[in-house]
Amino acid sequence: MIEGLIGKKIGMTQIFDEKGNVAPVTIIKAGPCTIIQKKTREKDGYSALQMGFLEEKSIKKPTKPVMGHFGKSGIPPVRILREFRFAEKAKVKEGDQFFVDIFQEGERVHIIGVSKGKGFSGVIKRWGFHGGKRTHGSMFHRSPGSIGASAYPSRVVKGKKLPGQMGNRRVTIKNLTVIQADKENNLLVVEGAVPGARGGYLLIKKTSYHPESYQPKPSEPEEPKPEEAKAEKPGAEKSEPKEVKPEESKAEESKAKEPEPEEAKAEKPKSEPSKKEKIE
Repeated sequence: MIEGLIGKKIGMTQIFDEKGNVAPVTIIKAGPCTIIQKKTREKDGYSALQMGFLEEKSIKKPTKPVMGHFGKSGIPPVRILREFRFAEKAKVKEGDQFFVDIFQEGERVHIIGVSKGKGFSGVIKRWGFHGGKRTHGSMFHRSPGSIGASAYPSRVVKGKKLPGQMGNRRVTIKNLTVIQADKENNLLVVEGAVPGARGGYLLIKKTSYHPESYQPKPSEPEEPKPEEAKAEKPGAEKSEPKEVKPEESKAEESKAKEPEPEEAKAEKPKSEPSKKEKIE
């Protein structure tokens, strides 16, 4: 029905499987998420659901426009809003909630987050350059070295690995396996590491999701109640007498009283004689 949920990274731990193998896992608080706005192709040009991540603390002093935007959903204003694709055939509206049970154990997910920021870093830390010799006479220790030719193209090529800001970027980790989904505590356990520090917000999306693949469940026919079933039995209802107008009844009586003409009586054929009459 929906592509994914908003989550919050709690931390990492390790678990043991049935064979005794240890596996590192990440625990994420996923949902509950409420639909704040439903965007349609007719009105907005594309279809999506704007979801809000419910937390213990909400916005302290929301403005009137923000209060009006959250009015239809029926929840207090939240800080984190994200959009997800959804099946247009599904019947959803503002205020509906989705929980972590949309993910199944063993399912693959993509997790998007912002990586830890490490400040301005050199090429050895940022890109893993080997560096120069550390001997006394060397003048090339941790420098980036030459960055381009002088004759052609006489400029620095775009994408050259140089010192700069490291981390603090949007990162997607693909095909992580869901180990457990706990609906009571809104916890999702996935195998491996996810980007960002503890307390960072994440987007959890299904790998094989497609909006058109959703098919709504067929509605089951309602069973009639025992009282209704008795009333529907044949012969239970009494047939009401049809009302006859006085004009119609008088016309029928007059037709019955009219005598038949003599010509019609004469034209009536005589009945054939019986077998006894013929013998006589």
